[in-house]
Amino acid sequence: MPLNKNTYKAPFLMRSAHLNTIIPNQLRQIKEVKYNRHRLELSDGDFVDLDFSVKNSNCIVLILHGLEGDSSRAYAKGIVRQANSKEWDACVLNQRGCSGEPNRLLKSYHSGRTDDLKYVVNWLITEKKYQTIYLAGISIGGNMTLKYLGEEGVNTPSEIKAAVAISVPVDLYSSVKELAKKSNWIYMRRFLKTLKSKAIQKVEQHPSWNGNLPAVLQSKSFRDFDHNFTAPINGFASGEDYWTKNSSLPFIPSIKIPTLLITSFDDPFLGPECYPIKEAKESKHFHLMTTEHGGHVGFVSNMRLTEKQWMEEEMFRFFQN
Repeated sequence: MPLNKNTYKAPFLMRSAHLNTIIPNQLRQIKEVKYNRHRLELSDGDFVDLDFSVKNSNCIVLILHGLEGDSSRAYAKGIVRQANSKEWDACVLNQRGCSGEPNRLLKSYHSGRTDDLKYVVNWLITEKKYQTIYLAGISIGGNMTLKYLGEEGVNTPSEIKAAVAISVPVDLYSSVKELAKKSNWIYMRRFLKTLKSKAIQKVEQHPSWNGNLPAVLQSKSFRDFDHNFTAPINGFASGEDYWTKNSSLPFIPSIKIPTLLITSFDDPFLGPECYPIKEAKESKHFHLMTTEHGGHVGFVSNMRLTEKQWMEEEMFRFFQN
């Protein structure tokens, strides 16, 4: 306990993991969601941009996007729309450098950067006076969410009532190995294209950086990129040091609020270590729902892609339990 019963039924076409991953990512559009942006200055001199969609509620859903995502992603807008339909506020935390403008410091967002999440949560409580907060973490945003909740443990703010994480690489090295497979070349190429572009931009901002930019630009996998760029600019000794310290898996046993991880066994991004079944069975607070199909942040249940999907319904069902 608690292993939650799977309620997801994939349409025939969506039984392909790659189609379930790619089609909603590329074709889904949710046009009715509009944001108001707030720039939040951080204590280290950097900033994050928060995109709000408000209903003047004292309840808010805080959404953390996935790798190279932002508030414009359909999965984020789907969650925002669902929150608004319940007259709740919603906010997407655009990670450092993901809001369309480079962040200031020689740092980047990364899979385990929980200090920014903690800062935003505290600001929502102290400055915005929200009494109820739900966390919704997608992919590496889910990793941040689970790691943060485990770090906070019994000190988790009482305003955070529940959390849901989707398609999370809870063991980062396992995911790095999985994404390096030839069958996943299309995802790797797309991620590295934007990550390398941001690396060039960051080095131009900070020409004193003494790292190996040629090695960064020659990276063919996350193993290369994280070792040569993500790790050194964020203070880690190596890629392995970065993956080990930032994987959420070891933090799951310390989670003390109701938390659900939804993940699919056919997710092309996740290796075998990314399914924390043992941790769920041993926890009173961490729930796991595994599905046969779903891809990575897919879970398409309605081929009319503009409409509400299973993932959003299941997320809010858990929030309201």
